[in-house]
Amino acid sequence: MVVDDSAVVRGLETRMLESDPSIKVVASVGNGQSALQTLDRMDIEVIVLDIEMPVMDGLEALPKILEKHPGVRVLMSSTLTQKNAEISIRAMELGATDYIPKPSSSRELTGASDFRTMLVDKVKALGLSARRGTGISPARRSFSAQQSVSGQSAGHTPFTRPAAASPAAAPAAGAPASPATAARTPFKAAASAPATAGHHSLLSPTQPISLRPAGNDRPDVVVIGSSTGGPQALFTVLGGLKKAGGIPQPILITQHMPATFTTILAEHISRIAGLTAREGQDGEKIEGGRVYIAPGDFHMTVEVRGGEKVIKLDKGPPENFCRPAVDPLFRSISAAYGRRVLACVLTGMGSDGAKGGRVIADAGGTLIAQDEASSVVWGMPGATANTGACSAILPISDVADYIYKTATRRA
Repeated sequence: MVVDDSAVVRGLETRMLESDPSIKVVASVGNGQSALQTLDRMDIEVIVLDIEMPVMDGLEALPKILEKHPGVRVLMSSTLTQKNAEISIRAMELGATDYIPKPSSSRELTGASDFRTMLVDKVKALGLSARRGTGISPARRSFSAQQSVSGQSAGHTPFTRPAAASPAAAPAAGAPASPATAARTPFKAAASAPATAGHHSLLSPTQPISLRPAGNDRPDVVVIGSSTGGPQALFTVLGGLKKAGGIPQPILITQHMPATFTTILAEHISRIAGLTAREGQDGEKIEGGRVYIAPGDFHMTVEVRGGEKVIKLDKGPPENFCRPAVDPLFRSISAAYGRRVLACVLTGMGSDGAKGGRVIADAGGTLIAQDEASSVVWGMPGATANTGACSAILPISDVADYIYKTATRRA
């Protein structure tokens, strides 16, 4: 469903979405109240929700939409202004799944091929997430190189999914098949500790995912990459670290976002995590206990100058179609810190972070990824898990605890 007070915008977005045969726009309405009424009559997986509308705006409608239909995915749509960026980040705190910055006029929207591609890709990914039921409730168990399936011995032990109890609803035409409902059943882990283990991946269903032992050294830095669904995941992780008492290491984050949004994201993280969080600045010395966010439209990397680690910003070519991208940050972190790195890849589309994460793990650092059940999109973390370089695949509710224990253990 497309919700926007401009009939022209609704028409343009509808045509963009339905240019892909796997997407069907079943409703197009002009305000939040009409959206709520439509939910009473129609089964909807994804809502593209404008912010500024008469009668009932997007921020007012959002909690009512989620109360009425908890499984729906809400994609906030707004122009790139500081006010709308603030509202979009607030909406994601309240339960919106993702956001999309739209052109400021219908004329710009008409010729915006990048916007069309982004809109279609996000809606398809969120629709698949809605059908799978992932990214809502975190799994109650995790996989790590210190655990095994009950009854299995140490070594390459594949985690296997329980047999399906019933098939999931069929996906829209052209979309990947959804897993069975039973695929979200928590895995059982025993107390014994294999060196490596794996579970079957939806990305490569015939190949088990292998886990490797975590690095032995206490990390000097924590680095995180995220995209679709990332703001909520970051709020969960950093809020969890605050509750645990915080960590002394610096935390560097690349979240796929435009410039105006990354500024607001840093402000929200400061409030939620109780840490000094801000966009990284070129040449800035990295200090412990602080959070550095890659600014929108800049790659953020780390280099060593005069024995000190400093931030470097550049507008090099996009990697994995993104700038900022996770891989450049991960590679530079490995070069600067060696094996004393803890890296984490959270929910997001694509594969950004997988190659850089492997570089960190191969250098002796520790790499973890968010699990499929709690990810809005298991693209980036799934690709990372499939490299075989992870030491743990965790539900989002367990990530903060893992980071805290690793970061505060004895050196």
